[in-house]
Amino acid sequence: MPSARELKDLLFLAINDHDLYRVLDCYAPDAVYVSPVGVMEGHQQISWHFEHLFKSFPDLCYTAWYKAPCDDPAVTEYTMTGTHMGPLLLPNGEVVEATGRRITVRGSCACAIEHGKIITDRDYFDQLELYCQLGFALTTAPRH
Repeated sequence: MPSARELKDLLFLAINDHDLYRVLDCYAPDAVYVSPVGVMEGHQQISWHFEHLFKSFPDLCYTAWYKAPCDDPAVTEYTMTGTHMGPLLLPNGEVVEATGRRITVRGSCACAIEHGKIITDRDYFDQLELYCQLGFALTTAPRH
């Protein structure tokens, strides 16, 4: 049975290959995936998230640059790169059409396993870094 570290490494390979079947094979059917975008529960929601990400960034690649020397949870720091070539759904429900811009975003994640499958996967990256690289500008909210 694979360790949490081995599963996370397999997950990164599946993500980089854009192989949704292999991505889901790393997760338990009722797994929970948490990211700055939101909380996805179960294969259907996790599948939708990665399918959307692959369409938004068809050359998406995760490169691990630090793997903590512990096994459960498996903690990884990584760089996510890609080119924004498809619609990107924002957490507020807005859709941003392709900008053609390259992104390089730092992140970290931690996953825990049971029975050889990921049951929780928490992925954190800097949304401001991502949005600035896509050309978004911060605006001041109106005061009430």
